Amino acid sequence: MTWWSVVRFLHVLSAALWVGGQLTVSLVVLPLARRLLDAERRATMLNAVGRRFGVFTGAVFLPVQIGTGVAIAWHKGVTWASLAEPGYGRILAAKLALFCAVMAAAAVHGWASGKGLPGLARTMAVAALVGSVGIIVLAAALPAT
Repeated sequence: MTWWSVVRFLHVLSAALWVGGQLTVSLVVLPLARRLLDAERRATMLNAVGRRFGVFTGAVFLPVQIGTGVAIAWHKGVTWASLAEPGYGRILAAKLALFCAVMAAAAVHGWASGKGLPGLARTMAVAALVGSVGIIVLAAALPAT
């Protein structure tokens, strides 16, 4: 195992925990909270879960994803110009663009949740989740180099 294998492992592990956390909240926690808790307790619990996940995202997932992603790109010789090239470059560019869109959707979700705009918050949560799964699809589509 090389140092770069460890860097890639951390990148994939962090992505798995981040997207897996979103899926767990959306597919497991949220339906149970809706079924088992009254509106006030559900709002309190989901607000706490959202805040904690947001802290983890900002303190762990994002730094690991960005740090390891930049390191991997540097190691593979990725340049701004190479992002326009067919194959690896364009797929990576699409992955990066989608990552930025997901971060924007997550930020709007947090803002809308805090402002009491449940419709917008839900729309942005779904957009962030779908985009996150899309990032994983694009990562899997990256050609081996």
